[in-house]
Amino acid sequence: MNRLGWLLPAVIACGWAGDAHAHGREECTNGRTRLPPIVNLRVDNDLLGGQDQGYSNGVQLTLVSPNLRDYTDDPCIPRLARWVNRHLNALQPETFEQQNMIATFSQGIFTPTDFTRSDLIEDDRPYAAALLVGLGYNAREGDRLRTTQLQFGIVGPAALGKEAQDAVHQITGSEKFRGWDNQLENEPVFRIVHERMLRFSSSDGARGWGWDTIAHYGGSFGNLATYANAGAEFRFGKNLPDDFGSTPLRPAGENTAPTRQPQSQYTPGAHLFLTMDTRWVLWDITLDGNTFRDSHSVDKRHAVANVGYGVAVMLNRWKLALARYHGTREFDGQRETPVFGSFTISRAF
Repeated sequence: MNRLGWLLPAVIACGWAGDAHAHGREECTNGRTRLPPIVNLRVDNDLLGGQDQGYSNGVQLTLVSPNLRDYTDDPCIPRLARWVNRHLNALQPETFEQQNMIATFSQGIFTPTDFTRSDLIEDDRPYAAALLVGLGYNAREGDRLRTTQLQFGIVGPAALGKEAQDAVHQITGSEKFRGWDNQLENEPVFRIVHERMLRFSSSDGARGWGWDTIAHYGGSFGNLATYANAGAEFRFGKNLPDDFGSTPLRPAGENTAPTRQPQSQYTPGAHLFLTMDTRWVLWDITLDGNTFRDSHSVDKRHAVANVGYGVAVMLNRWKLALARYHGTREFDGQRETPVFGSFTISRAF
């Protein structure tokens, strides 16, 4: 599952640039496909929030296609991606003026508070790691966006959480966690995430100082996580990008949504952002434990929320976003409220 799960998006990633080159850069950057592909790398770590517990570390690589004519025949995405899209047409929105496609590769690591204990800590969250790949579809109509993502992968030792955390702690000089023998068992996981967004802007695409607000609502369904959510993001700064948010944790945030203004992709600028998201959680495998077998679990709280704030800087084809997030307690008996930091670097090719 681990190797095969990564194979499909890896092949798509390798083919993305190759197919665009084969059909000519001009063809893939004119008209509706006028923007080049984008690569985002995001790293989350609770050490940036002064903690070493809970959502301890995460990394995600995101590949963003140009604006596409469609998902099944556009020559600017690989043949394999077009073939996959023909079998996932139920996830693809229709009758929108702009659309694009993303592929994601991610790992998330979750640990209890006391790293010194090697026994099962029954009153704290389980050790868990998730290794995921995904395909997503964004569709835009004016200041409205719909995004749908399918993620699948594995939770358990095959997700390589212990190995990844040990490597990071060796680099940072931190103590290693000793309880990974108690982590959740291997289990294939999936989820479908859908969100709808609406953008209110003061500048309507004009350059200079301005603000905007992006409201969102949606949910997730699957044995990885099932929840409903809603929230908003506020941004203020110079030369705001024509997209749907700068917070890296949103499904269509940080440089992944289709844009109506190609010049904004390379216009230097900077802005601050403040974001909030609330969730009603029915299932979270990292708290509820394995779905199909007995395992360590805790009594999660159904109503949770997080607030984030940060800064984003754009320069030519590069974009950098730094953020910090504060969350409410996720389960009964949790000692501290979660805090972690995140940075994302993006480049258009």
